[in-house]
Amino acid sequence: MSFGKNANRCIGCTVASCRHHCGDEDYCTLEKVSIGTHEPHPTVCECVDCESFEKK
Repeated sequence: MSFGKNANRCIGCTVASCRHHCGDEDYCTLEKVSIGTHEPHPTVCECVDCESFEKK
């Protein structure tokens, strides 16, 4: 069940606290996401952020 949202099966996501998460399916509902970093020269995954995140 995806709570009336359309899963974008090209964008996997496990962040259920995001407004754009597709209910009980691990996908994003956005057509496009923005990815960024909070580091000048990222070297590990923890340096990368989904800038499309919105708290539910």
